[in-house]
Amino acid sequence: MARDAGLEALIADHLGDRPGLVVKPMFGGMAWLLRGNLLCGARDTGMMVRLGKGRDAWALALPGIEVMRAGGDRPMAGWIVAGPDAFGGDDLRARLLDAALAFVAELPSK
Repeated sequence: MARDAGLEALIADHLGDRPGLVVKPMFGGMAWLLRGNLLCGARDTGMMVRLGKGRDAWALALPGIEVMRAGGDRPMAGWIVAGPDAFGGDDLRARLLDAALAFVAELPSK
């Protein structure tokens, strides 16, 4: 899969250089981890965001957002994929990333 440098830049700009944030290649794109916990990712198929189990219904109700699937088949509870129409909007992208930050902040460090 090809990387999406534009999406990577948008995510990096929003997340900044907060303590405990690491960026590394994963899933055919780039992934951001906070204190060792996966937070979000970017690849050519969209922006992957970890909202947490039972916390993703609001996002899934929006157009351009789907449940993330492992290997294309198995739904991953608490993870969504936002397509370009969804992540292209600054307000929605920020809302998704902020929700991921809030969820991952509750997890113990790895």
